[in-house]
Amino acid sequence: MTSSVDRPAAPAPQATSAPGTRPAPGTSATPAPTAPTVPDTQATPAVPGAEGTTPTDPAAVLAELYRAGDLAREYPRVRDLLAELPDDQLERAGRLLDRVGVDAVLAAHPDTPVVPVVITGHGTVAPLVPLLTAQLARHGLLLRARVGDFGGYLDEFAGADGTELVLALLDAQLVFDQVPLPWRPEDVARTFAARIDLIERLLTGSTAPVVLNTIVLPRTFPAQLVDHRSRAALGAVWREANARLLRLPQRHPSVVVLDLDPWAADGIGVHDARLSVYARAHLSPALLHAYARDVAHLARARAGGTRKVLALDLDDTVWGGVLGEVGPDGVQVAETHRGEAFRAFQRVVKQLGAQGVLVAAVSKNDPEPVRATLRDHPDMTLREDDFVRVIANWRPKHENLRDLATDLNLGLDSVVFVDDNPFERGLVRRELPPVAVVAVDDDPAGHVGRLLADGWFDTLALTAEDRERPQRYREDGERRDFLHSFDSLHDYLAELGVRVRLSVPTEAEVPRVSQLTLRTNQFNLTARRLSPAEVATLLDDPASTVLAVRSGDRFGDNGLVGAVFLRRVDDVLHIDNFLLSCRVFSRGVETATLAEVLRHARETDAAAVTAEYRPTARNAKVAEFYPRNGFARLDGSRFRHDLTDIPPPPEHVELTGSWPPGGQP
Repeated sequence: MTSSVDRPAAPAPQATSAPGTRPAPGTSATPAPTAPTVPDTQATPAVPGAEGTTPTDPAAVLAELYRAGDLAREYPRVRDLLAELPDDQLERAGRLLDRVGVDAVLAAHPDTPVVPVVITGHGTVAPLVPLLTAQLARHGLLLRARVGDFGGYLDEFAGADGTELVLALLDAQLVFDQVPLPWRPEDVARTFAARIDLIERLLTGSTAPVVLNTIVLPRTFPAQLVDHRSRAALGAVWREANARLLRLPQRHPSVVVLDLDPWAADGIGVHDARLSVYARAHLSPALLHAYARDVAHLARARAGGTRKVLALDLDDTVWGGVLGEVGPDGVQVAETHRGEAFRAFQRVVKQLGAQGVLVAAVSKNDPEPVRATLRDHPDMTLREDDFVRVIANWRPKHENLRDLATDLNLGLDSVVFVDDNPFERGLVRRELPPVAVVAVDDDPAGHVGRLLADGWFDTLALTAEDRERPQRYREDGERRDFLHSFDSLHDYLAELGVRVRLSVPTEAEVPRVSQLTLRTNQFNLTARRLSPAEVATLLDDPASTVLAVRSGDRFGDNGLVGAVFLRRVDDVLHIDNFLLSCRVFSRGVETATLAEVLRHARETDAAAVTAEYRPTARNAKVAEFYPRNGFARLDGSRFRHDLTDIPPPPEHVELTGSWPPGGQP
């Protein structure tokens, strides 16, 4: 969504608008895009229309809200309506939202997250704005876009200041506009390499978040080579150059490269000849739709919206058939066509679980047959050990999902629920709006596509802690059982053997520290989100200190579970942020860490420690964290500790610390 967008004039005649579409003010008219075929997912419950009935045409409801001047005031409904909107109608929805403007929505709903974006590229990129507006709105985010000058992507790289996400759309004309005529594959290789060299020079030393993309090769270029040997050579040099683009994030942590080849492989057209010639828009509308979808997933991850839990129905979702009717031996998981489709779905779920997604089963069944099927069926890919929780009973599923989130100490907005039953999905949407609901149907061949379509578990970088997360949540079940064997929490903690170690993060730990800022929502005192490059910059700043918090106990190592960001100004130490994984709440880790920060501040001659709390929709439980630990309130959000009375760490915590050389925080 844009409030003021600089629109470049296209250097070629404008294309004609498709019937029934109106361009946003200041943008060039382009044909209505044809959306890629993407499986339907519905993230939230259906929303009552103006007359209190469920709308059958979400586009009509959006249009009516716009005509009535109510779209900004009713913005919380937009996500629900877009969840039901076919992709081929998202462009028009985005234009309506663009006309309303970011500031009007913020005036009515000031807590709505805003994603500032610069959109630039080699060709015309303005048509991306409404698509990206709609895709971000599907995830509850607002777009504040600025469209760069035509062909000015290099200037945007050089001038990026880190406050905006820079989207640099790359296309094949970036290379072929520069090759000599006639050209050969080796000419293309030199030109492509020179372009990447220039991009990499501009990225060197920059911490601004930049999104690049691989360049799909339209057939019109290899078809100009009449011999197959040259076509093969062109394909090889093109793929080698794209591979170099894909490796850029290894040297430039603030860069993300979106791979567009998988979209093309799924049948999305890459090139529209009329738009390319007349409007200099070198990526097809369908590919722009797919690109906007991927960027929205990236923006959601940067805003802390990555989901952590995949809760699965079982009957006709994970396996074929109703267990209570066909018995453990009768469910379909292999051999038949339908069985193989369910096996493919289980393989994908197992793959997600291996990367830190917490897989749970929520099924209306008797518990013992479910466990026996997961444990003993010879063809089952998913086994009982692949689930962090298996919930099988006859309670309403929304109650089980609520208990599951509580049991895992996670918010409902961390949960994705997959079910083939429309009634169950509708009930969960109505009762638990924060839960993302994925609709699968009676054809299991579509289950994989529907689960993966919205990238619910996408993250900027995968860490070792991610891969170990499911096992650590299983260990939490052992801790819970251990707790129930004690008469008091004090006795339990005394025997748990909590260990806390503070240290400056190593280079290898920087991605994990960044991830904690991006994904931790409940114990996050200011909700500042930091990229790996920004964390690395703080580590190099002599006035700043970053502390990694590790914990463990008698049941195992919890890993790197928290971080503290400190800044020294004269004789005052300021806590810029303090965050901790929800897995280790209420074990004394947070109080032991804060006590060590206060102790070290006094020993290094600080006069006081100040801190700040910024409320969000998720961190209310830590609103009184600083006052409970001896800080005086300066105003509504700022606190100060004068270091005269520092509480000791909890007796049950074994605390060790390693501060930077010289001892100066």
